[in-house]
Amino acid sequence: MRVRHGSVVAVEEYDESLGTAPGAVSLAEDEVLLPGLVDTHVHVNDPGRADWEGFPTATRAAAAGGVTTILDMPLNSIPPTLDAAALDAKRGAAVGRVHVDVGFWGGAVPGNRGRLGPLWRDGVFGFKCFLSDSGVPEFPALEPGMLDAVTEEVASFGGLLLVHAEDPGTLRDCDPASTRYADFLASRPEASEQAAVATVLDSARTSGCRVHVVHVSAAAALAEIAAARAEGLAVSAETCPHYLSFTADDVPAGATEFKCCPPIRAAAHRDALWQGLAEGTLDIVVSDHSPCPPELKNRDSGGFADAWGGIGSVQLGLPAVWHAARERGHDLADVVGWMCTGPADFAGLPRKGRISPGADADFCVLAPDETFTVEPRHLQQRHALTPYNGRVLTGVVRQTWLRGTRIDLDGPPHGRLLRRRGAG
Repeated sequence: MRVRHGSVVAVEEYDESLGTAPGAVSLAEDEVLLPGLVDTHVHVNDPGRADWEGFPTATRAAAAGGVTTILDMPLNSIPPTLDAAALDAKRGAAVGRVHVDVGFWGGAVPGNRGRLGPLWRDGVFGFKCFLSDSGVPEFPALEPGMLDAVTEEVASFGGLLLVHAEDPGTLRDCDPASTRYADFLASRPEASEQAAVATVLDSARTSGCRVHVVHVSAAAALAEIAAARAEGLAVSAETCPHYLSFTADDVPAGATEFKCCPPIRAAAHRDALWQGLAEGTLDIVVSDHSPCPPELKNRDSGGFADAWGGIGSVQLGLPAVWHAARERGHDLADVVGWMCTGPADFAGLPRKGRISPGADADFCVLAPDETFTVEPRHLQQRHALTPYNGRVLTGVVRQTWLRGTRIDLDGPPHGRLLRRRGAG
């Protein structure tokens, strides 16, 4: 492989002399070279909630996990990315402070119709909305009837709508004092995901909008998505490492570091998600990295209902997925499809997620057979609370390269801010 000015210019047969070139990526006997991972679902929270996470820490964590490109969600920053001014604030907070390349999603909420087109033209990759409470007041859910108006607007300029699909009418109350994970799980049943996905697909069917279902956790939602695909609807879907790694039985009482929405479900759902990946119903695996200060996780009381629902895992996504994938008979090519090429293609980033002529020279050097025990002190995210603490995973990221330069986590950042191809 030959690299020039940060891009791959040729992929050739093995030639020992290439290993002596300046800046060459040299591999040990136990290492393989993967494309840099693309994580299209990351909550950086900066500006406004940089005490939860910020661009320097989030992108260091990404680089430590072999991720070379992230797309930042429009919440939980203040302001959320709902208009051009907020997007400028995001870019201002990120410029010169990112260790990997960073792009941005916009948001669709009640009251910002008419602002979506300008955001699209300014380079966001699409729009995120919620059908149920987002957890932060400045990013309200779309009320009944609003979804159709949003899909029509987004379809009018050929955009993409991402949907947090939980139906508020089927969510239930959970006792705030309960430390039982079963009580929290019962409050967000599978039927909530299934009903919300059906609503989204009905709206896409009417409007022709391209839609994407984020963080699928329920088996019933897969059946809805598969049927829509067979019908010819432009729908894609993702799941996350925690849904592929854990089951409800793994969650001890009061272990709120496992809380996320939708929740980690029973083993049958995990098995269905793996089957969905194998069959292509699920397109990609992304982190939904959403850390917070430890006090917001209610670790003292162990109450699930009011704990923040999010898991910080951008650094651990690759080993978590690879560890479980190889046990199920998948190979690294499958993982590259789910976590590199697939997310890049989904977001419209043809230079990312692959090792081919014309692509950015973004690489992950992985020791695929080496195991390690997750220790919070080794995590680069701002707050190291994680459900993976103490878990043995397989696959150690030893180097990460961005556009032909090895990333030095202690050195100056050289990531770039990305705009959607064809924008502006």
